[in-house]
Amino acid sequence: MPCSAVTLSIATITAIVAAALMAIAFSTDNWLYIEVKRSNIQSYVSQNAASNSQTLLDSLNNKYYFYTRTRGLFRICYPKERPPTVEIYLSPVETHCSNVDYFIPDENNETKGLSDDAMNRLHMARSTIALFIVAFLSLFIAFWTGVVGCWKRSPGNITATAILMLVTCLLSAGAMALWHGVEFYEKEKVVGEEFYQQWPSVLKNNSSIWYDWSYILAWLAVGVSLGSSILFFSAAVCLGKEKRREQQNNVQYIMPVYPQKQQYAYAGYPPPAGVPRALLPRLTVRTLQLLSPRPDEGSGDGDLRQRGRSASPRPHQPQPPN
Repeated sequence: MPCSAVTLSIATITAIVAAALMAIAFSTDNWLYIEVKRSNIQSYVSQNAASNSQTLLDSLNNKYYFYTRTRGLFRICYPKERPPTVEIYLSPVETHCSNVDYFIPDENNETKGLSDDAMNRLHMARSTIALFIVAFLSLFIAFWTGVVGCWKRSPGNITATAILMLVTCLLSAGAMALWHGVEFYEKEKVVGEEFYQQWPSVLKNNSSIWYDWSYILAWLAVGVSLGSSILFFSAAVCLGKEKRREQQNNVQYIMPVYPQKQQYAYAGYPPPAGVPRALLPRLTVRTLQLLSPRPDEGSGDGDLRQRGRSASPRPHQPQPPN
């Protein structure tokens, strides 16, 4: 089996897998899992009658970041208890979620009072979504160039598909890098009370954060996209070698083309005597045939002279006297 067929098949399968992984990771809400041990916080509040205990208790009952939740690119979902002050709806996968606000559009100018760090975090979060969308567009174009390349067995189209898959890999990797930038700002910069940097110490001590399966699928999509690009490049090289080999093998089957009589003005007959060579190309084949002697009529100027002598009158000879 040609190497191009095998490599193309594997490259196509990996491209489909990369598209599926990226789509699942992009649309699901399990990038981060944040577990809050609410019972420990309640015990702490009941045991410490400090001045801020009532404030902490109100936050425990009302603030969404005091509840166990999963977080994705678009939604925050609550698998256990749900905060009463947050507008919650049932997601397509039957989980109770609220939307992540990217302030698009910012109709009430709510971002005006944000700090520089908070604005930087917001811009990186928006750019993460934008890069993923462009990566999907590149993947869509790669699908059609791949179909045309397989149909026509064109190394150029397969190479274009490989380049587009590499662009998809780089765009999705850039989106992941921006997402990690958002995570860094939330943990290390002052960007809002709902993020880790400004949590109360009791909440930090009784919370656990780890990456969930959507995050793992996103990085897998990046790696599989890179592998698919390499396989498409290899398939293009194999296909180019096979086409060159086919052309070399077909050379021996090309029949030689011999010259035909119709290509020459005199059509296989010798040129007539007495006709200048400069006029030969201008004469038609029929005219040259008429001017040329036939084989049964003899050849050469001697026959013509013999016929001329036989046709000329004999000279007068005097008669002897009787």
